[in-house]
Amino acid sequence: MIEFLIGVDGGGSGTRVRLARADGVEIAEGASGPSGLMHGIANAWSAVADAAAQAFRAAGLDLPAAARVAIGLGLAGVHNKDWAAAFVAANPGYAQVALESDGHTTVLGAHAGQPGAIIALGTGSVGEIRLADGRHVEVGGWGFPAGDEASGAWMGLRAINHVQQVVDGRLPPNAFATDVANACGGSGAAPRNAIQTWLAHATQTQYAQLARIVLQHGDSDDTARAILLAAGREVALMANALDASGTLPIALCGGLAAPLRPYLPATLLPRLVAPQGDSAAGALRLIRQRLKD
Repeated sequence: MIEFLIGVDGGGSGTRVRLARADGVEIAEGASGPSGLMHGIANAWSAVADAAAQAFRAAGLDLPAAARVAIGLGLAGVHNKDWAAAFVAANPGYAQVALESDGHTTVLGAHAGQPGAIIALGTGSVGEIRLADGRHVEVGGWGFPAGDEASGAWMGLRAINHVQQVVDGRLPPNAFATDVANACGGSGAAPRNAIQTWLAHATQTQYAQLARIVLQHGDSDDTARAILLAAGREVALMANALDASGTLPIALCGGLAAPLRPYLPATLLPRLVAPQGDSAAGALRLIRQRLKD
């Protein structure tokens, strides 16, 4: 018998879960490390388990057997069908698993299951729209480094490219480049060697961590501001691709949604609405619907 529902929002930087009783009443939340499938199937399930255990502790409940729990998940990396199939096959015993992309669950949460669009901006990025007939259409979300425009990783990649040009002497030094270089270990006597070592091991998450430095210098450095304005233009391109008519509401979601707002084209702003819920709420809605079906 299913007694609990879990909604999971899993990305390249972290995992958040929402815990509810079987009647849908939410009772607690939990968080843990990344559960995007690009980090590995075992790592993804481990992060989900850690966040779920934290939620049960926060609710003052003992961790139940997985067979008493149904789980809905919106995870980064689901578009790789082999990864998605392997993830579901590795189900540690949950009574029911409903898996979709994090974009899918974000649009469910943002518009409470009603028609509308989202552009999620975090470690990665994706745009998705839920049409009046219930279909979902996606824009972007091709993955880093080939896509994920306007994401934290996308901005971090451009920041480190700027550092490379400064270290080489192709561009003059500046405070922005110095801060990015320091974040990559390049503050010593041999910055090129240190930065190349960083590059050899850098993950999408580590690139995304450089976005905070871009934002810090957005008002004072032309290169940082240019990166942010370019990100804003990419957001507008996604919005127009999702809904060229401009008739459905668009919610910006994710950790970079608010910081990027000052850099968005003015023509986009009237189309934006505040999200009603997040991806974890959408994942709860997903598993409730799956159980009804």
